[in-house]
Amino acid sequence: MADLRDKLRALPCGAALLDAAVAGTYLVGGAVRDLLRGEQPHELDVAVVGDPAPLMGGLGGEPRQHERFGTASVRLGGCRIDVAIARAERYPSPGALPEVWPAQMEDDLARRDFTVNAIAVDLVDGTTRAAPHALDDLRDGLLRVLHDRSFLDDPTRLWRLARYSARLGFAVEERTARLAREAVAAGALRTVSGTRIGNELRLALEEADPVAALQSAVELGLAPWLDPDPARIARALEILPAEGDRALTVLAAAARHPLPELGFTASMVRAARAAPAPRAGASPSEAAKAFDGVPVEAIAATGTPEAERWLRTDRHRRLAITGEDLLAAGVREGPELGQRLRAVREALLDGRVGDDREAQLGIALASPP
Repeated sequence: MADLRDKLRALPCGAALLDAAVAGTYLVGGAVRDLLRGEQPHELDVAVVGDPAPLMGGLGGEPRQHERFGTASVRLGGCRIDVAIARAERYPSPGALPEVWPAQMEDDLARRDFTVNAIAVDLVDGTTRAAPHALDDLRDGLLRVLHDRSFLDDPTRLWRLARYSARLGFAVEERTARLAREAVAAGALRTVSGTRIGNELRLALEEADPVAALQSAVELGLAPWLDPDPARIARALEILPAEGDRALTVLAAAARHPLPELGFTASMVRAARAAPAPRAGASPSEAAKAFDGVPVEAIAATGTPEAERWLRTDRHRRLAITGEDLLAAGVREGPELGQRLRAVREALLDGRVGDDREAQLGIALASPP
């Protein structure tokens, strides 16, 4: 097997990591998987057998510590290196966060989600260590769990199965597929919080092909509240303005039932819920009543011509007059002021008046209070 350190050195931050490596420093997980496949890793994950302080000192970046799992993130320029103490783990109950303790590299590999992510490269001597089946599964394009309780111990691995099968194009090994079905049927996902499921959903939405990731999740039975129709989602993204959030738009276009509690903020929930679409052929002013104040992601998710017109043109239309103009013309302050301005805006959107200030003022003063 070729020395993966040569490929690593060519990556951003790769040379700095290799130069800082001390005995017991391993590149692990997805980074090794991707390098072996001839691809650039999404991230650089490092496990250290023993004390990580010499490596951290050699990297010289500003670490961010995560004490519970003995991990730290180091920023070097525009990239990040995640460093963890090699560890073993046990789950005190299904779905709980694991209890961890320092261990050897073999133990660290054995606790991982799938065999293709259970490969490590010693950054000092270049040797490779792998869990059983790992290198064969990588060659054959298979996703295989490392033990029978994997999905019960950590049900978020079901979402990772969906993401990896979509991203890598790997098949799910037969026993792993059976264990996944059994875990879903047993209600394993109910043992983890909605926030953790929401985090996994966000990661799926950030994939290069989020539709494929969501389709994989639905096929596994993870998200019966989703219907990720590719054409509907493509239409939503087509009309989404540049400032919109593509991930939330995909979710809004895919959600077909009320979303479960996913730990989203109130603004995210609003954006991820498709807006009520006005009737087909609705006038611009009718569409405005439906879309005013609604997040652009929720509007785009409707995919309607009315939504496209609103997002591209009508939401940007502004009156040439203000309430001050009406007060100066003798209109009393109060609800009447807003009613007259709304009447002018409807006329503007529907093409009954243009941008001329005097024409708009005439409409405002002629409107019944």
